[in-house]
Amino acid sequence: MATPIHDPLGAPSPWVMRFAALIPPGATVLDCASGGGRHARPLAALGLRVLAVDRDASALATLAGTPGVEALAADLEAGDWPLAGRRFDAVVVVNYLWRPRFERLLDCVAPGGLLIYETFMLGNERFGRPSNPDFLLRPGELLDRLADDFTILAFEQGEIAAPRPAMLQRVCALRATGDAIAPPRIV
Repeated sequence: MATPIHDPLGAPSPWVMRFAALIPPGATVLDCASGGGRHARPLAALGLRVLAVDRDASALATLAGTPGVEALAADLEAGDWPLAGRRFDAVVVVNYLWRPRFERLLDCVAPGGLLIYETFMLGNERFGRPSNPDFLLRPGELLDRLADDFTILAFEQGEIAAPRPAMLQRVCALRATGDAIAPPRIV
């Protein structure tokens, strides 16, 4: 049996933590499909106010009492959009893709806010799950989807070797404010 690429309570993604340094202390962060909070916990430890959203209420229950973290059990794929009208200074998404609601998720990034996204892409099927193309990004798909409203700060796609072989696509992007965008410092 293959080892999962991420232990739900294990170490956070280095990609996420690299760019989390761009989020100012006290900012609001949406941790989308957060599971047990492997990103919510370290983000809150940086002084951020995190909303951890997942449909697995038992995984979210492990976050009870974590300072700076609010948990919301909600299905992001069916029914009413649970985040309607809400905007965050940053949105973090790891190992999650649901194209029918992708635009709604992007709408959660406030003007001037940061999107940190990392998930599987086509080609991952040769390494195991996920293998369904519905849950795998096409080459350059994140760049295409963000082209109109975001400035790309960093982008990677391709094969990784650790913690297990996988095909990933990653982006860190700043949502336009309507004014000229001054890129944040490089980390």
